[in-house]
Amino acid sequence: MKKVMIVCTGLCLALAFTGCKSKESAYRQAYEKAKAAESAQNVIETPAVVAVETPVVAPVQTRPVTQTRVVDNVDNVSVREERVSVVSGIGLGSYSVVVGSFSVIANAEGLQQRLRNAGYAAQIVRNVDRNMYRVVATTFNDKRSAVESRDDLRVSYPDAWLLYNVK
Repeated sequence: MKKVMIVCTGLCLALAFTGCKSKESAYRQAYEKAKAAESAQNVIETPAVVAVETPVVAPVQTRPVTQTRVVDNVDNVSVREERVSVVSGIGLGSYSVVVGSFSVIANAEGLQQRLRNAGYAAQIVRNVDRNMYRVVATTFNDKRSAVESRDDLRVSYPDAWLLYNVK
């Protein structure tokens, strides 16, 4: 019984593999059809010669550049209001320049140390509502000074922003 089963299985497999063979004539027909389509596309028409007028362009005149000082409108600078408490530092003014925000205090301490090495009186404050530690590079009581400091710090810290300490 096992021998008959094995022979039948082998015969079925042999028929399955030989019955699905593609014919060479089918490949030849597809090749000839593609060649005919390609030769029809390759018909080259000679383009007509079209006269194009060249536009006349006036020469560029150079003029001296006058430099204009752009003065920011301090009242329109965006300020984020948060209730924060000092974790490490001497205290905050009303407006502070934040250069980093971290959820882990060790990361905030690393940035604070880099800022102190660069000459800033950096501080770490904590926003309890958001559970974030903010690294403050500079702090001021007036908005204009804070904006100027933020603009200077954006050279090294492009994401620097202003914080208004809600007391």
